Amino acid sequence: MMNFKNYKPLLNLFILSAVVYVLHKLAFYVFKINDQGFHYNVETLYLLFFAIASVLFIVLMTVKQKSFDNVGMAFLLGTSLQMVLCYLILRPILQDKIQNTSIEKTNFFITFILFLLIETVLTIRILNEKQ
Repeated sequence: MMNFKNYKPLLNLFILSAVVYVLHKLAFYVFKINDQGFHYNVETLYLLFFAIASVLFIVLMTVKQKSFDNVGMAFLLGTSLQMVLCYLILRPILQDKIQNTSIEKTNFFITFILFLLIETVLTIRILNEKQ
């Protein structure tokens, strides 16, 4: 059974995701970008990436309990699977020939990179913990 300390990466993920979301929405407001015509609005992307990252951290915490030495490899495998999943999610945007989707593509990649950065930093924290 996991104790509260093991949930710290999920709490940090939630806090960092919320802060980045607010900044993202603020940027959209300042630059007057309307995401209503997007395939995936900002909220949908953040919920999706947060869910994927949460599953990744639950797996990492489980691996950490069973074999601390395999956390890094589990992160690499999880990130690779996440990239495949994100490509599948991105395909409708890439295949859209009707709308100009350059802003939406940029929005998707920025969100992807932000979550990848958050996941990497939090995984480094897990790896730096003393057992």
